[in-house]
Amino acid sequence: MHHVIIGAGPAGVTAAETLRAQDPEAEVTLVGGEPEPAYSRMAIPYYLSNQIDEQGTYLRHDPDHLQKLGVRQVQQRVAGLDPDSDRLRLESGESLSFDRLLLASGSNPVKPPVEGLDQPGVHHCWTLEDARQIARHAGPGSKVVLMGAGFIGCIIMEALVERGVDLTVVEMGDRMVPRMMDQASGNLIKQWCIDKGVTVHTSTRIIAVEDGGDGGARFRLRCDPVDDLAADLVVVAAGVKPATDYLLDSGIEIDQGVVVDRYLQSSRPGIYAAGDVCEGIDWGTGQPAVHAIQPVAAETGRIAALNMSGRSTPYPGSMAMNVLDTLGLISVSYGQWMGVEGGDDVQRLDEDGYRYIRLQFEEDRLVGAITLGMTEHVGVLRGLIQSRLALGQWKKTLMQDPTRIMEAYLGATQMGGQ
Repeated sequence: MHHVIIGAGPAGVTAAETLRAQDPEAEVTLVGGEPEPAYSRMAIPYYLSNQIDEQGTYLRHDPDHLQKLGVRQVQQRVAGLDPDSDRLRLESGESLSFDRLLLASGSNPVKPPVEGLDQPGVHHCWTLEDARQIARHAGPGSKVVLMGAGFIGCIIMEALVERGVDLTVVEMGDRMVPRMMDQASGNLIKQWCIDKGVTVHTSTRIIAVEDGGDGGARFRLRCDPVDDLAADLVVVAAGVKPATDYLLDSGIEIDQGVVVDRYLQSSRPGIYAAGDVCEGIDWGTGQPAVHAIQPVAAETGRIAALNMSGRSTPYPGSMAMNVLDTLGLISVSYGQWMGVEGGDDVQRLDEDGYRYIRLQFEEDRLVGAITLGMTEHVGVLRGLIQSRLALGQWKKTLMQDPTRIMEAYLGATQMGGQ
């Protein structure tokens, strides 16, 4: 049996380890498109801020870990897939056959339709090579414009602040982290960043990146509706999308990502998907969803590998969950934080103290939550949502004071919600 895995991120590495443990005699090949040992993209900002070296980004401490497990590694990009012949086409023109295949190719950064993004000095922060290039130009006092203030953008922002740059953040949305935070919390994060010395423009589009001319800076960015911005370096963090381009002629069903069944098998038997490229099931809604976070990647990689090795293991779905540290301000969103139709919600805001909590209910069950500057409730909130615990009378308590999370949890569990 020859198992082939496309993608050397958390999903792919976890799958390779699981396959080797479950099927010691099988051949396992891991195909990754970068020259480095398998690493975590989420560790790149820590490398950029000099908190770790390059080896600190590696998913396993020993760079020879996979080789010692007997996993063959191919460091090439996949150019195409022919499921009918069970073969991959590599960028070199070579082909690779498989018996079972895991699609764990992750995400690619989104490139906005902005004139001038292809020139030197404009970088995504998605690969180790990107980070090396940014580190060369992001020195103390250099003018840096960061395009995007989503989850990834805010992590990159912290690394750039650590490097002492003169930073301006431009976000198209009407608040920071718009896919994770509501209006109140997103605006609080914006004000927090401004207080820390970062210039932030929300509801703003970059129209073009042009030569700086005689202004002294390398670039001039035309924006709408704010004035032009000067920059020595432009970092693009406009979001990510599942890396499915190599599958376009494969006949495999793709919607947001690769559509899978409850065993993480794609529309083609013997071909599975995991990680950011996998469109699984949202645990809370039961609807298809892509949850591009590392814990989900590792878990889907493990379960897909179990199924590939013949151990039938259904995947229960994943929950939207994000924890973000923005220059020392911790924000969290869990589950259906936007609320559900016919549900109730309650919020409490302390603008001066940068503290915020908002809870979303469906009947007497907590289904979503946002907190900002309040870390003491994080674990309990997640437990309440995942357990679908009926709160009974304790819902009324939380509607009156949403900070009484622990009291409501203990009361509902000990008294059965009565």
